[in-house]
Amino acid sequence: MSRALPQVEPDPSLPRRVTVYEVGPRDGLQNESGVVPAAVKAEFVRRLLAAGLETVETTSFVDPRWVPQLADAEEVLALLGDAGRGPRRPVLVPNLRGLDRALAAGVGAVAIFGSATETFARRNLNRSVEESVGMFAPVVERARAEGLWVRGYVSMCFGDPWEGPVPVAQVVDVCRRLMDLGCDQLSLGDTIGVGTVGHVHRLLEALAAAGIGPEQVGVHFHDTYGQALANTLAALRDGVSVVDASTGGLGGCPFAKSATGNLATEDLVWALDGAGVETGLDLDALVATSSWMAEQLGRPSPSRVVTALTGG
Repeated sequence: MSRALPQVEPDPSLPRRVTVYEVGPRDGLQNESGVVPAAVKAEFVRRLLAAGLETVETTSFVDPRWVPQLADAEEVLALLGDAGRGPRRPVLVPNLRGLDRALAAGVGAVAIFGSATETFARRNLNRSVEESVGMFAPVVERARAEGLWVRGYVSMCFGDPWEGPVPVAQVVDVCRRLMDLGCDQLSLGDTIGVGTVGHVHRLLEALAAAGIGPEQVGVHFHDTYGQALANTLAALRDGVSVVDASTGGLGGCPFAKSATGNLATEDLVWALDGAGVETGLDLDALVATSSWMAEQLGRPSPSRVVTALTGG
């Protein structure tokens, strides 16, 4: 495959280096209508690592009744062996039972997933925001005691399909609560993809005023309205240097039907390569991996860069 290259024009308003937090194996595959075999999932992770990704969220220890697509978490991690362990291989855990399973599998990092809105907290966790924070408290405490790195996801930071616009102060309050539990990093989720550049700036500004600086934050944008890349670049210009992305643009949210795919890792890397920002990623390998996974899923990759470079 011959590769076109973006013309590199360094952008001094962006960080010199960006860490891509790859969510495809977990957030991407959890939204598939069918179950992808464990061996394919493990191979997906291996290919991502070979492409230079250092942080890959591998799977989820949510109750299989809720997310049957990831019911094989233990099997996937067993197939990965040491490649699936360590502080750069987080897994999602909802509660102490999930954490027990994750610890038994030998993981080195976990993520919890909260909500900035009451309705989504009820639909996703069957608890209020207050109750969900209470559920997470012993999870984070034990995870930290076991020496694990802990991330806190906050969904619906920019809008909610049931509640509409979400006040910035409300989002900041939930973020502050999760950080106070002892999370190492927050991920700000635009779960339904309605955020815009000004909104991103306003939220990051409010978080900084509350003592949560951009160095503690990652951003997680969905591309429902075509704003994911623009919003990501806005966050980077405000000092964020961790970006969630999904190779091939896989993903959505099984509990929010208006949520479409994640920001495609390839689209992000093309933009950052052109701006002279280091990611350590091999775009050719990412595109090849997306094409391979698209074959496994039986449909084309939604990534614009993958489509452009493969002619598909």
